[in-house]
Amino acid sequence: MDEDQTPLIGDFAEDAATVPSETAEGKTEGKKHGGFSSKIGFVLAAAGSAVGLGNLWRFPYLAAKYGGGMFLLCYILLAVTFGFSLLILEIAIGRKTGKGVIGAFAALNKKFKWFGFVCIVVPIIIVPYYSVIGGWVVKYFWAFLIGDSALTGAAADTGAYFTSFIGNAWQPIVFFLLFAAATVLVVVFGVQKGIERVSKILMPLLAILVLFLAVYALCQPGAMAGLKKLFVPDFGDFKFETLLAALGQLFYSMSLAMAIMITYGSYMKKNADIQKSGRQISICDTLFAIFAAMIIIPSIYSVTGGGEAAAEAMGNSGPSLMFVVLPQMFNGMAGGRVIAVIFFILVLFAALTSSISLVEAIVAVLRENCRLKRWVACMIVLGIMLVLGVLSSLGFGPLSMVQIDGKSILDMFDYASNSILMPLVAIGTCVIAGYFTDTNSLMDEIGMRRKGYRMYYKIMIRYIAPVCMAVILFSGIFVKL
Repeated sequence: MDEDQTPLIGDFAEDAATVPSETAEGKTEGKKHGGFSSKIGFVLAAAGSAVGLGNLWRFPYLAAKYGGGMFLLCYILLAVTFGFSLLILEIAIGRKTGKGVIGAFAALNKKFKWFGFVCIVVPIIIVPYYSVIGGWVVKYFWAFLIGDSALTGAAADTGAYFTSFIGNAWQPIVFFLLFAAATVLVVVFGVQKGIERVSKILMPLLAILVLFLAVYALCQPGAMAGLKKLFVPDFGDFKFETLLAALGQLFYSMSLAMAIMITYGSYMKKNADIQKSGRQISICDTLFAIFAAMIIIPSIYSVTGGGEAAAEAMGNSGPSLMFVVLPQMFNGMAGGRVIAVIFFILVLFAALTSSISLVEAIVAVLRENCRLKRWVACMIVLGIMLVLGVLSSLGFGPLSMVQIDGKSILDMFDYASNSILMPLVAIGTCVIAGYFTDTNSLMDEIGMRRKGYRMYYKIMIRYIAPVCMAVILFSGIFVKL
């Protein structure tokens, strides 16, 4: 079957099995069960995947630690070059092959089907512990909503509250189950009726919430000092670690090397412009990260008064920033409890859109390779999430003695996926696409026509991106950012 005769993904019924076909070159290609009904549906779903917890707690922390405006400048430059190139490559692989990550690499080159199995390990590891953290977000939203005095009181010890909560044997598991069930329920309804529909609702709400909170934060006394820190680059702050931190954040923020963009690309219509969609996704993700920093950094400056107190508060990364420092900030603001409720709704929506995409990447592989109905595949993924998620949750309580190199179970899953597997997957993707398949056909899929652009893209994929990913891999193993 010629490529021009291949039916659009959206023409298939949602529950139809993958239909393989022989191309003129003898390579088996297939189209997936269902697809996005519109271009905007794809962009919102993919942007929802990219916009997640990394934007909300990792980007502001790294921006504050590595020079503010200097970090932001490095991040934007890398986003429009390195990040954009990898993003459209993964989308193109998915749309060209019309398959999940295992079938996609087999279609590119039969010798590399095994690499697809390596890729799918990433979301399998990430989504359980990500859902545990999502459960923490649900808990904090509920605690601020009902006015739990242990968290919302003026004298509340937010650090002790967080430690007590995650160390509890059963309470974090209850909230984890709520978040995991909500995630899987959306995926059960399929691409159009589940993922696309939810993304069309949540993404505009996310935009409204983040804009409201940013305006509120900037209206607080002393907030302009934080805004200046974020947007005014001081070239004296530049160092190699700044560039490395920006590169690593970009890699995690855009959902690269997680099997997500290949999966979503396989659901993309043939008449959609990959480059245009990629730009829209990149812009949405970058703007969300910037607005998140505009909420957090000025708020900390406002409450602490700046100086060493602000630097100390912003020196807390990850869970400490989200669940210890920020609740303290909210408790010190006028109307802080209401703002906290809105903030944690924002975080919850962002986490949910990302977890949905991780689950869909696994479900797509199970449906395609095991010929399972969608709901059966979803139940299998839920089972995996329960086993690994419960272990991750208990790692702060009854299983806290189980540690590797001083890391809890959740931290080990995070380290293995983010610092080792994802860079390896990205390197492998670039090498396979650049050297072991027809790179020109992928650029045709992207819609890259000009000779200069094609040469730039080949250099980026074959040489620059693999080197950058190797640097991230090295830094993840030997350098603590």
